[in-house]
Amino acid sequence: MDFNVKKLASDAGVFFTRAVQFTEEKLGQAEKTELDPHLENLITRADGTKNWTEKILRQTEVLLQPNPSARIEEYIYDKLDKKLPSKATNAELLGQYMLEAANDFGPVTPYGSTLITVGEYQKRLGGAEREFLHTSATTFLTPLRNFLEGDWRTISKERRLLENRRLDLDICKARLKKAKQAEAKAAAAPDFQETRPRNYVLSASASALLSEEVDKSEHELRVAQTEFDRQAEVTRLLLEGISSTHLNHLRCLHDFAEAQATYYAQCHHYMQDLQRELNRCANAVGAPLPPAAVCPNPVSSAFLSGQSSPGATVSTSSGQRPSTLAMEQTQLPVTGARKAKVLYDYDAHDSSELSLLADELITVYTVPGMDPDWLIGERGNEKGKVPVTYLELLS
Repeated sequence: MDFNVKKLASDAGVFFTRAVQFTEEKLGQAEKTELDPHLENLITRADGTKNWTEKILRQTEVLLQPNPSARIEEYIYDKLDKKLPSKATNAELLGQYMLEAANDFGPVTPYGSTLITVGEYQKRLGGAEREFLHTSATTFLTPLRNFLEGDWRTISKERRLLENRRLDLDICKARLKKAKQAEAKAAAAPDFQETRPRNYVLSASASALLSEEVDKSEHELRVAQTEFDRQAEVTRLLLEGISSTHLNHLRCLHDFAEAQATYYAQCHHYMQDLQRELNRCANAVGAPLPPAAVCPNPVSSAFLSGQSSPGATVSTSSGQRPSTLAMEQTQLPVTGARKAKVLYDYDAHDSSELSLLADELITVYTVPGMDPDWLIGERGNEKGKVPVTYLELLS
């Protein structure tokens, strides 16, 4: 085993000398070289960037994965450089349970068919959530981690080297100061108590040694100053790169916000489709069926905003459809034709409906006795029913 005792002793001596200098500076017993104000501002800004990046990273991880155990599992797999096994989201699990329950209760029963419908949409919501989590981790979390585990570690290493160079510089300054004080003291009070030639020789030798010590200290100071200036420049260049880091994080933040907006838009789109499916299911149920067998009201209590009583039930008859808040909001007193802009893509479920493409303009109108959730849309020679919630009516 190659064990260099001299190097170990030298390193231990340097460490001890720096520790003494650092302690004396803290106690106010030694002078400390101050950094350039611009460099100090860069260091302060870098520390703020590091601290806030850590907080944003941790809270984003909590937002995307509220389960602490799951976060710990992801962290372990990441440190082991292994791929985390794919797991179903909570919405996907719920959807799977609903589909299995529907098979058990009977898929042709009203409850079973509704479970199938809701379960399918829950699985779609889970798929959208999975895509959002993957996109957020790739475009936002990974760049933040790369900064903390890569760039910031390099900056911290160079800052530690700069601090060591500063301590070495102050040590050399203190050593030179002591050498000059000893030389001045010897020159001011020479030893002439004895007149023998031997004493004059010793006095001259001591003066030469002190002068040599001053020269050596000055040389060490020049070397320490050069190394300190070089390290300060390296550290300054790295710290100025924080501005580029901010620009990179800004782009990542835009990507994260875009992914979040896309995810919530998909969820809103799926829930609108689910609401229409449930409403269609409720309309398809005949009057002889008891209220318990009717498909549930597609508008939940969250949408009713407290306007319905807790014990209210939905009843149907051959001449009356279940009324919902969405119907009331979208019912239009329009009888003539008017233009409408399509907000989302829509695939027709049967030949009576008209497929839509986002951002296209179509002509719409109502007919007597038509479901208020629907309008008749025309595009060229094509005509069919279109959902109101997919349209923006133009004046």
